[in-house]
Amino acid sequence: MAEGNTLFLPVKDFCRRNVATCSPRESVLEVAAMMHDKNISSAVVCEKGNPIGIMTDRDLRSKVVAQGVDPTTITAQDIMNAPLITVREDDFIFEALHRISRNNIHRVCVIDAEQRLVGIITDSDIIKLQSNSPQRLVRDIEEAGTIAEVKALHKDIQRLILHLVGTGVPTRELVRMIAHLNDQLLLRLITLLRERQFSDLSDKFAFVVLGSEGRSEQTLTTDQDNAIIYADDLGREEISRIEAFSETLIDTLIEVGVPACPGGIMAKNKFWRRSYSEWNQILFSWMRNPVPENILNGSMFFDLRTIYGDASLEQNLKQQLAEFFQTDQMFLTRLAGNLLRFKTPLGLFGRIKTDHDAEHRGQIDVKKAGIFAITEGIKALAMEAGIMDGGTHERMRDLVKKGVLEQTQADDLEASYSFLVFLRLRCQVDGIRAGYEPNNYVTLARLNHMEKGRLKLAFEEVSKFQELLEVHFRMHLVR
Repeated sequence: MAEGNTLFLPVKDFCRRNVATCSPRESVLEVAAMMHDKNISSAVVCEKGNPIGIMTDRDLRSKVVAQGVDPTTITAQDIMNAPLITVREDDFIFEALHRISRNNIHRVCVIDAEQRLVGIITDSDIIKLQSNSPQRLVRDIEEAGTIAEVKALHKDIQRLILHLVGTGVPTRELVRMIAHLNDQLLLRLITLLRERQFSDLSDKFAFVVLGSEGRSEQTLTTDQDNAIIYADDLGREEISRIEAFSETLIDTLIEVGVPACPGGIMAKNKFWRRSYSEWNQILFSWMRNPVPENILNGSMFFDLRTIYGDASLEQNLKQQLAEFFQTDQMFLTRLAGNLLRFKTPLGLFGRIKTDHDAEHRGQIDVKKAGIFAITEGIKALAMEAGIMDGGTHERMRDLVKKGVLEQTQADDLEASYSFLVFLRLRCQVDGIRAGYEPNNYVTLARLNHMEKGRLKLAFEEVSKFQELLEVHFRMHLVR
């Protein structure tokens, strides 16, 4: 088994089954004595076999000893950490790793399909599985003390992805890993800059990422798409410091190796750095006037996700957007209508057509040919349904729950989307290994017979989805 593939084995194969538990009504003194006798650092609090919280030695120190509380007078449920962070036993090791890192904890509980406790897995357990792991990369990023170290770690991320592509790792999990590691890299840069140059920076702002980065759907060629939202009540000097910070951050990202956005969609540019009220105003001006430029800007911004700072600014803007789309869907109709211009490259009898220009002869831009229509079409349906968060996979799932898509439609579309992203990522990796700049083009002749068949099916599914969008948004009425 390839070293990196360990992260994509089920948690149930590696979790510890012998877990110390207690009831929520046991006294803290009794639980502490049990932890001491078993020489363990935590106990899972269970109610009728279902885990509801966890009590750790840190809780004993900070919530009991440091507070001078009598441990005989309080129970486990009084100091336990809840709600409990869990993973399912069939989840991948990487899912456990993702939740440990995201929640800044050392362990997660493992549950079965009935939500019953079956085990526990720690960050130390995962590190022991392999030395060249995303968890080790995350720790190295957190400990990086210089920009040069962060730059080297950015290259390590690229090397890890190059290693994993083509080894059987599910595309969805691989893309999530890329997004997670890139998030950690960005957060470390922000921390270093704040410590060294911007300790006086106001906390009343949000650095948000947009587009595919906002959806956590990055591949190896993703450039920067980001913005700044700051509170309305900041003074001129505070705003000036945020401007200086955003310019320095973007320049540092470029220095580290994250490409600049060719279209200038970056927080260092004034257009993408505004107060909450200013963003609210311009968003509504875009939505009320859905010309191509406004559709492009709005669609990019709708995927906003806070990486650092006050996330309430993002959520408040999303709430305003959701309320607008409840009564006015013209912008979304125009957004969906724009996707119909991107025709799938299928000719007579389902033959796949390739580009004829000299540079890309015999190739297909899979982003324009299919990926773009799926991500943007799902986004339009989701916004209309009030689904403002998540990536393409999550939005498909929520659209099924709301009855907008049938389960079979979502399953077919998700399979097509995953295959197109896989081809895109594999070709980007091949490009890097060959020493040229990676892009979104797939060479048809390099696909085997089965892959060509799957590609044809994927394009057919995209065409069906475009027809669904045309009917759903009644585009014949607005032409």
